[in-house]
Amino acid sequence: MLSRKTKYGLKAMTYIAKRSDRATVLIQEIAEAENISRKFLESILLSLRKAGFLGSKKGKGGGYYLIKEPKDIKMASVIRTLEGPIAMLPCVSLNFYEKCEDCPDEGACSLHVLMEEVRDRTLEVLENKTLEDLIS
Repeated sequence: MLSRKTKYGLKAMTYIAKRSDRATVLIQEIAEAENISRKFLESILLSLRKAGFLGSKKGKGGGYYLIKEPKDIKMASVIRTLEGPIAMLPCVSLNFYEKCEDCPDEGACSLHVLMEEVRDRTLEVLENKTLEDLIS
């Protein structure tokens, strides 16, 4: 299940991407339009800026804007930035692998095999969907 942080981050990025003029968007505008707490949204947008998805300007005319084109922003990357691992178990994570403490043999674990398949199919969707797909 996606956290509220990830859900709100995707909603905010979609809101920004829908702006045809590519102008900066104020946090308050996004917060009101998407019904998100401004303080929580500030934290989310900061994470997205640090990850290289968004840029920001201070002062009059300031706000957030997309650095990349929506077609170049893959959902898998955004979700990893905000949520962390996409895999449901740490032993099948591609980027955040950890051995399960209670499992003596991953190769013989039927749950491991199932979760690998879930990870692969989820990644197949998320790697092939972009921010542009969300705004189309």
